[in-house]
Amino acid sequence: MMQLTEQQQFICDELRQKSKPARIDKIIKELGVTDIADFMSDLNELERAGELITSKKNNIISVRGAGMKKGQIISMSRSFCFVKQDDGGEDVYIPAGDSMGALPGDKVVISVYSDEKGPCGKVRNIYRYGNRTAVGTVKRFHGKPELHADACYQVPIEITKNKIDAHEGDKIMAKIKYSPDGRKLTCSAVKIYGDAECARVCADAIIDALGIPSKFGEEVLESAKAINAAGVAPEDINGRLDLRSENIFTIDGSDAKDLDDAIFVRRVKGGYELSVHIADVSHYVRDGSPLDLEALNRGTSVYFADRVIPMYPEDISNGICSLSAHTDKLAFSAFMTYDSEGKMLDYRFEKTVINSKVRGVYSEVNSLLDGTASPEIEQKYACVRDALSDAYELYRLLENSSDRRGTVHFSSTESRFMLDENGVCIGLKERESGPAEKMIEQFMIAANTAAAMLAERAKLPFIYRVHESPDPESLERAAMLLRVLGVDSRRICGNPKPADIDRVLSDVSGQPYEEIVSNVLLRAMAKARYDIEPLGHYGLALKNYCHFTSPIRRYPDSFIHRMLSEYIGGKTPYAIMKKYYAQSVDAAALSSEYELRAVNAERRTEDCYMAEYMSKFIGEEFDGTVSHVLENGFFVRLSNSAEGMVHLEDLPYDEYEYDGLASLKGRLGGKCFRVGDRIRIRVAAARIATGKVAFSLAGSGYQVEQY
Repeated sequence: MMQLTEQQQFICDELRQKSKPARIDKIIKELGVTDIADFMSDLNELERAGELITSKKNNIISVRGAGMKKGQIISMSRSFCFVKQDDGGEDVYIPAGDSMGALPGDKVVISVYSDEKGPCGKVRNIYRYGNRTAVGTVKRFHGKPELHADACYQVPIEITKNKIDAHEGDKIMAKIKYSPDGRKLTCSAVKIYGDAECARVCADAIIDALGIPSKFGEEVLESAKAINAAGVAPEDINGRLDLRSENIFTIDGSDAKDLDDAIFVRRVKGGYELSVHIADVSHYVRDGSPLDLEALNRGTSVYFADRVIPMYPEDISNGICSLSAHTDKLAFSAFMTYDSEGKMLDYRFEKTVINSKVRGVYSEVNSLLDGTASPEIEQKYACVRDALSDAYELYRLLENSSDRRGTVHFSSTESRFMLDENGVCIGLKERESGPAEKMIEQFMIAANTAAAMLAERAKLPFIYRVHESPDPESLERAAMLLRVLGVDSRRICGNPKPADIDRVLSDVSGQPYEEIVSNVLLRAMAKARYDIEPLGHYGLALKNYCHFTSPIRRYPDSFIHRMLSEYIGGKTPYAIMKKYYAQSVDAAALSSEYELRAVNAERRTEDCYMAEYMSKFIGEEFDGTVSHVLENGFFVRLSNSAEGMVHLEDLPYDEYEYDGLASLKGRLGGKCFRVGDRIRIRVAAARIATGKVAFSLAGSGYQVEQY
């Protein structure tokens, strides 16, 4: 994101007040511009940033002043494309004739208008071209090779003397271009991944397509290796609070390697003390170093079913900074005291040295908490059993406090994939979250909240985790859909508080459509992002919030560790602000962008693995629930978390009408398919290359059970 100069900001502010185009010479006169060359340079930079549009007639208009939006082309077909808006609004439908020839990856300015089917628009300007590449599968059309892009469009493949020889069924990356007359797209293969019907191969292509850096440069690797080899020296410990004798412990998944947080809880007079110990990445990764710049360029670690693309090299993430048991480690620790009702009374932050006594595992801790632990597990956790008991007591208090505050509790819909030794998906089920997972989550929220409170109080340059209030129109649409399900949605109309949203979720808890209601409301929420201002977190019902607890895998955490380290080290807020303010603006914007990139990659690869798993069940029948209805069909979700679409053309013959919200109803036969219906389906197809699963209705009666 472009950082505007004072002069550029002034130009934007002045032009934003004008809703119609104005001549450049007139603007120059109105603003009293003396250095015309410098002014025109600013205009060019602002147009390249998507803030302004200039025409051939020397007219200029502010994008925001005219009510236009910025976004990116994310998918395309022969007759339309979709734009994802930068501000997080709904994806916008663009007819092919209104796309200005934009391709997936291009950054565009669009005008938006409402349609009964959703937001539609027109591309007004392409202000930044993407890399003009696409990934997809090679297929043949009338004997000639075509690229069937994952973004749902087809492009003829040039037959040249190119050394890269792609065959039918290959997953490839291709360079796309227009023909000299600008009327036809064509492409040529630049990289071949392998069989498109292999999810692991598709994951490789998705990573490249989204521009996720997957390899570290030699300088970065050597730097990380040297840091890890040096270990924890005596001089590193000097001046730190020594907690190596405390029964501190970690709790993570059994397969986790980057252990970046540890905890300890003890009873104190009138309440509890919670200490959350986070790997002190800022001690090793210095501002502006190759490691720091590489982490900024990645933004976050990205997690797939078969691999992790880490933000830092393994020598950092799994080595020196991972809080391995029985090893001295440097930490940045948050200490919080609570009264007997779970209210935070005080907090402080200190640099520490710790030595984790147990490498805890969620499933093992859950067995301890429910009394089913084996003698071996009991023995393993013996030294931390008292701290674990106190931790569970405090967790229950914090959970109750969270409920009173109005935290929104969405149902989890994450999938867990089981792969064989060849990386093929052989198992799929919903990911479960037990008391141990929820306990650690509450403790991390507590530390994150304390860090944000300190930063806001001290007026430090910072990166806050913000989640703004939901858009009223999105909530109204969600309320209409919930009414179709028979759910009382009056609470979420108008300007609801987080507690109102949570009350609706609580009312449907345990109902067959609980997960659907959760997804409907989740889609109506604003997207969480990073910002330099403490705008609050709606979903958690918190005034201040940040991400402090995962500096190994998230750049904002790593960045704010640096701010807090300088502050507790004696630097004044003014000195810190002067040094880091500009960096905080850029880091917040880039971290938000790269987080979306990672989420997109994870979801797309999960779709491929899900399709790979379901491909084993072609022709088999399952019971499921209608989760989403569109004009051209509806989606059905199975108990194993797989989801597929029943297309309109595969339904019994009728003239189906879509109510624009939640149901398809046959005008002739009266058959209705509605969100929340229980339905039996047959797996019709699973296309691993695109991650799409198709269902058809099972049996001649195609009975549904409606709620």
